[in-house]
Amino acid sequence: MPAIEIDPIEVKRRIDAGEKLRMVDVREPFEHQRAHIAGAELIPMRSVPQSLETLRAGNAQLVLFCHHGMRSLQVTRWLRGQGLEDSVSMAGGIDRWSLEIDTAVPRYY
Repeated sequence: MPAIEIDPIEVKRRIDAGEKLRMVDVREPFEHQRAHIAGAELIPMRSVPQSLETLRAGNAQLVLFCHHGMRSLQVTRWLRGQGLEDSVSMAGGIDRWSLEIDTAVPRYY
């Protein structure tokens, strides 16, 4: 089983290497409107249980993120308990992504 968290730099490296990753934003829609990572799908934290079968579909590793990484860590723990053992939370969330990977993604507070 992989570590429960993944560094944004590692996510970017794996994307650039052509690995199939499924980026899942667990923030609320109003947060997603403020800032988002291109290609990520929005499934708010409260909607994850109803979306479990959708999240099981496909063969790409799930990389979950939120604003700073706390909600996505909770969701990742829950998903692993549901059998999705290879899902990971992006450490530091979209805020860290904005700082280290893509400064065009707005930061917010």
